[in-house]
Amino acid sequence: MNPLRTLILAAADNATVKQVLATAPVSRAVVRRFVAGETTPDAVRATGELVGEGLAVTLDYLGEHTTDRALAEETVRSYLQLLDALHAAALSDRAEVSLKLSAVGQEFDEKLALDNASRVCAAAEQCGTTVTLDMEDHNTTESTLRVLAELRRTWPSVGVALQAYLRRTLDDCRELATAGSRVRLCKGAYAEPEAVAYFGRHEVDRNFVRCANVLLAGAGYPMFATHDPVLIRIIAERARWYDRRPGSFEYQMLYGVRPEEQRRLSLSGHTVRVYVPYGVQWYGYLMRRLAERPANMAFFLRAVAGRS
Repeated sequence: MNPLRTLILAAADNATVKQVLATAPVSRAVVRRFVAGETTPDAVRATGELVGEGLAVTLDYLGEHTTDRALAEETVRSYLQLLDALHAAALSDRAEVSLKLSAVGQEFDEKLALDNASRVCAAAEQCGTTVTLDMEDHNTTESTLRVLAELRRTWPSVGVALQAYLRRTLDDCRELATAGSRVRLCKGAYAEPEAVAYFGRHEVDRNFVRCANVLLAGAGYPMFATHDPVLIRIIAERARWYDRRPGSFEYQMLYGVRPEEQRRLSLSGHTVRVYVPYGVQWYGYLMRRLAERPANMAFFLRAVAGRS
């Protein structure tokens, strides 16, 4: 693993580093590059701007590892408010939501997480959109897939993220590459043991391509979450090989990362969905984004130092 990536992930769990960055006046300005804001109106505003540029959106209300029922309920209510606001702004046909099950009770009560996710899915259906379940560290994978299976009994359009750096993901792709199944394939951004995850960049990239082939060959709807220009080019080539037309799969990219490439792909006829996070709990999210692409750390440190 890249030593800088290891350092960044360690910082994500360091309370002292969090306090320094969260209180530094310039940090908030830097965070705005990667996080849409802290409130529902902030999220709706960012969504409207992106949709106006021809992009699709998925929104993530930031928060995870909830161990309190009241906080899980707060997260659900925030999603319900968001969905109502998107519908009122006539944006729900271009915007869905992404949900971390650990934010709605998964870590202490899987049934509660299922019930809470069901409430979000029902509200999304009423607003004319859908939900994608984010994938977290490998300890939650089986639980997330169980919840997904239950949700799909009522809402078959519910999607799920799979992480190419996990050794199991190729088999999971084979299981989920079925008609109507929406699968987001990403590289992964958690610190995992070598027993369950590939460490080398090239190993992860090779597995990403293997998984992409399975998803493109299947009957489902693949969603490829990557900013890597090599992988984007390979996906385009493999899509042609499998006779996948634009609209039968999509690219996904993070808010604030490679916006020019987002627009280029969209203008070429592809569906491009931007992952838009918002909320006050931005620290853990930001650290994982920096770990995914350590080159972003230089930008962040320059800004904190007052040079950008």
